Amino acid sequence: MAVTLEQPARARLITPEGRERALPVVLRYSAEDPLAIQMIFPSQASLDGAEVTWIFARQLLEAGMSAPAGSGDVHIWPCGRARTVLEFHSHQGLALVQFDKMVLRRFLVRSYAVVPAGGEGEGLDLDQGLSRLLGGV
Repeated sequence: MAVTLEQPARARLITPEGRERALPVVLRYSAEDPLAIQMIFPSQASLDGAEVTWIFARQLLEAGMSAPAGSGDVHIWPCGRARTVLEFHSHQGLALVQFDKMVLRRFLVRSYAVVPAGGEGEGLDLDQGLSRLLGGV
C-alpha cells in the first residue's frame, strides 16, 4: 500500500489589483507518483467554481524555493526570506499564490521521508506504466 501525505496549508491568492486573499490549500504527495506533488485549491479560488488540482514536479518546488524555477504552466520563486510565490498559467488566465516558505519546506521534508531524493525510480514498473499509457499497444 502506497503512502500518501496530505498537509493543509494557508496560502495568499494575489488578486489582479494586488490585494491578498487568504486561501486554504491542501498539499499532497503520494509514493505512487513519487516525482510529483499536488496542490489542491478550493472551489472559491477558481473562475468556474470547481476545485482545482495542480500537479507538478517535487524537484521544481524544491528548486523554486531558493531561486526562480519553472517553465510552461508553473513558475516558482522566492519572495524575500519568508515567502515563496507560485505562478500558475492556464487557458483561463494566471494565478499568483504566496506561501510561507517554512510551510512548503516542512511539506518537502515530510515528502522526502516517504520517498527520499533520488529514490523516486525504485519500485516503479516502467513496462507496466508504458503499457498502461499506450493502451496495451
